[in-house]
Amino acid sequence: MRANEEKIKSFFVENDRFAKHNGIRLVEASIGRAVVEMDVQEFHLNAANVVHGAALVTLVDFAFALACNMQGRLSLAVNITMNFVKAASHGTLRAACEEITDGKLATYQATVTDEQGDIIATFQGLAFRKNEPIPIADW
Repeated sequence: MRANEEKIKSFFVENDRFAKHNGIRLVEASIGRAVVEMDVQEFHLNAANVVHGAALVTLVDFAFALACNMQGRLSLAVNITMNFVKAASHGTLRAACEEITDGKLATYQATVTDEQGDIIATFQGLAFRKNEPIPIADW
């Protein structure tokens, strides 16, 4: 499965254009777990000069996508809940997502932390596993 995991990671890193546009990078991913990071840039800030909620959702959504797709079946979000608990305005933010339950509907939880390890946001997600593989050309 290791070779397939590498293909899945490459597929998401290369093809998630929105994550790439926001400067999100993969730190690690395995079945049911993923960690990603983003260096806060000027364009991530809202009018209050803190990281925009949509930037935080984008960061954690990429970790969620990797965590729930690493098993090889195409999985899509059907629901997410995000709680913003502390403002951030600079530095590197990290999202770590892990699977809580597996099945046709799988649940995940994640945290977004800053460089000091302080929790910036929490996340809960529900993914629907389709009966089809991830569309990787050389699978």
